Amino acid sequence: MIAEIGLVALWLAAALAVLQMVAGALSMRSGEGEATPLVLFARPAAIVQAGLAVLSFAMLLWAFAITDLSIKLVATNSHSMKPFLYKITGTWGNHEGSMLLWVAVLALSGGLLAFAEHRLPKRTMQAALAVQGFVALGFYAFLILSSNPFERLPVPAAEGVGLNPLLQDIGLAVHPPTLYIGYVGLSVAFSLAMGALLTRQVTPEFAKVIRPWVLGAWVFLTLGITAGSYWAYYELGWGGWWFWDPVENASLMPWLAATALLHSVTVLATRDGLRAWTVMLAVVAFSMSMIGTFLVRSGILTSVHAFAVDPERGSFILALLAIYIGGAMALFALRIGTVKEGSKFELVSREGSLVANNLLLSVILALVFIGTLYPLVTEAFGTQVSIGPPYFNLVTGPFALLLVAIMAAGPLMKWRRDNAATLLNRVAVPILIAAGMLFILVLMTTSMSILSLLGLALAAGVGVASFAPLWKRNLRRTPLHTYGMVIAHFGIAVALVGMASESSFTQEKLVAAKPGDETQLDKWKMKFEAIEPLAGPNWTALEARITVQYDDGEKVEIAPQNRMFAAAQTQTSEAALLTRWNGQLYVVLGDGDSTGRWQIRTWWKPFVTLIWFGGLLVAFGGLLAVVGRLLRSRRQRLQKEHAELVL
Repeated sequence: MIAEIGLVALWLAAALAVLQMVAGALSMRSGEGEATPLVLFARPAAIVQAGLAVLSFAMLLWAFAITDLSIKLVATNSHSMKPFLYKITGTWGNHEGSMLLWVAVLALSGGLLAFAEHRLPKRTMQAALAVQGFVALGFYAFLILSSNPFERLPVPAAEGVGLNPLLQDIGLAVHPPTLYIGYVGLSVAFSLAMGALLTRQVTPEFAKVIRPWVLGAWVFLTLGITAGSYWAYYELGWGGWWFWDPVENASLMPWLAATALLHSVTVLATRDGLRAWTVMLAVVAFSMSMIGTFLVRSGILTSVHAFAVDPERGSFILALLAIYIGGAMALFALRIGTVKEGSKFELVSREGSLVANNLLLSVILALVFIGTLYPLVTEAFGTQVSIGPPYFNLVTGPFALLLVAIMAAGPLMKWRRDNAATLLNRVAVPILIAAGMLFILVLMTTSMSILSLLGLALAAGVGVASFAPLWKRNLRRTPLHTYGMVIAHFGIAVALVGMASESSFTQEKLVAAKPGDETQLDKWKMKFEAIEPLAGPNWTALEARITVQYDDGEKVEIAPQNRMFAAAQTQTSEAALLTRWNGQLYVVLGDGDSTGRWQIRTWWKPFVTLIWFGGLLVAFGGLLAVVGRLLRSRRQRLQKEHAELVL
């Protein structure tokens, strides 16, 4: 009955999405938002739909937990001998399950929006719920008609095929769910933007409502990208933290658009500016998440991240993409003339810096978009083109560094209008620190690239400038969202140090060694002690025992492995990582030969961990900003209610 309950719940949720869409759309004709009885059902439909979608996903989760091999999806993606954690995470380690998780989070967000949000005008809220129901309906249709996760086998399988060994990692529990929550947050922002556009209510009040959703989506996208980067870094055994893989880019593009949207929403909410730009960015951000979904699931990419999906399903998603994005763009073109112009500002102002920020983010987004899709377009015409890190690093690097420099100065500018000479005095200290760092690096190093030199110098300046908004302030009365901004900007500086250091100072060594052999890399002394067989829950392995010592410090034993998963007949490399305050030693065991020698590849990566520590700081800063904004909104609402009671 598990599969049947899940499927019925999915059908009922789809029916309620139709009701939500129709009820919300009728409010557009009613004038008051509640003139017809059916209009009253938009909010309840969204809330009940959320419960049904979550129930459907819970049934699939249960099926994987007990390894119900009568369900085709379980039989093809799980195994009775698999550790319980990977049985659970395997629920979304496949196309159908991940799409059901996506839809469940989408419905849950819509239900939360309907239940908790009462600040928008009724017609705007109803219109937003109608758009949200329309978006959800497309994905329900995709699941039910093309990707049914509850399909039964005619005869239950004797044993499951098992999950892809590369996915049998704690990273699967963190990376996809956080990305999906981020994508779905952008869908809510999109629905709210379309509702405001339909009702001509693109106002600061609308921006204050949409801002927590954008901030939340941005935080989860940041966490998802950070977790995915580290997962690929230690799991794939290639020693890199970012490969400019098309599917990696598919997660980066929504983050870039969401970052621009976040700053634009701030201007609209705070200073009533950038109205049209905010709506446009909401459409672009959601469009990027849809394009990412298409790239991962269409079957047009060959990637360790991509799901192998047949072209028919890709066509279905492409149709949804065309409907949603095409419809939104058409509505934007028809209605944007009705959006009133916001408040004006001078070029030298905080608004001006945020506009420059958005323009640079848009340029980087366009360059990544072109570099990702161009090879697919040329391949369709019979020409194979490969675009990799050299292109992306070269074309995006200068714009990214300029973006970081503006980010350092932006928070120090005044709203509306500022004086360039006065501003220069405010940023003098960060500029001097960046220039001093650049001078020291030029004197001490000879092999660093220009981008890495500028990156480290800018990181020093930004690190100091990020705390400038706290200068001469009462720290106890400083709003929580200001602390969030400070921490997020400092996190960018920290991550930039890690990126530049890893790029410039990494050392690599490949040896063919027998047990007893010794080698050295930088200040690391390494001795290959032995190689031994090892058995795990659902795998066997050959494990190398290697003793390492940094300078004259304590000796430590590390153990890289080559694992064989019998169920999938797949071999993986499990890297051994040893982390110190100033970097990370990364060791991978390769294949052996007939003479008893084993390939051992070793990297010493100075300060590489700052990349992910910086990402976590950015996400934590965003979280503080979300909490701060919500607390301020609640406090203002309570004060308003108290004032009304007094009157």
